[in-house]
Amino acid sequence: MRRLFLILAVASAAFAWQQPANAADKIYVMRHLQKADGNDPSLSAEGAANAQRLVTTLGNRKIKAIFATPTKRAVETGEPLAKALELDVTSYDPKDPAALKKAVDAIKGAALIVGHSNTVPDIVTQFGGEQVGPLADTDYGTVFVVTPGKTKVERIEIAPKR
Repeated sequence: MRRLFLILAVASAAFAWQQPANAADKIYVMRHLQKADGNDPSLSAEGAANAQRLVTTLGNRKIKAIFATPTKRAVETGEPLAKALELDVTSYDPKDPAALKKAVDAIKGAALIVGHSNTVPDIVTQFGGEQVGPLADTDYGTVFVVTPGKTKVERIEIAPKR
């Protein structure tokens, strides 16, 4: 009996080492939505409408934090959902994925991360999900759902594909 207890204690400690105590239970990762033209553009009318769709699509998913790069299009993608959930959009540096991971791992509940076509695939794999990329410049509206401890990544489509 003592041996079984010792084995269970070691296994439990090993699992705790792999998974932070307060790690987010779901991580929703997406590319910003459709953008207008220009340098650091805002969302286009279509992108803004799709950002509103995030409220109905993700509003009941127990999201406790929303992270976005400091670009207008990324922040504007997360703002309607943040407003509906009475949260702030927290800026993150896409060049410092370790800091983003640490911030998300501190969340109790779920988190949404808004990135870019060149960062989303790496963010998904950083949180343990399978490879999902590369994303084309025309890929908008897919939310990748990563569940810590599982490599299978679910996909949610915000708007129908054309």
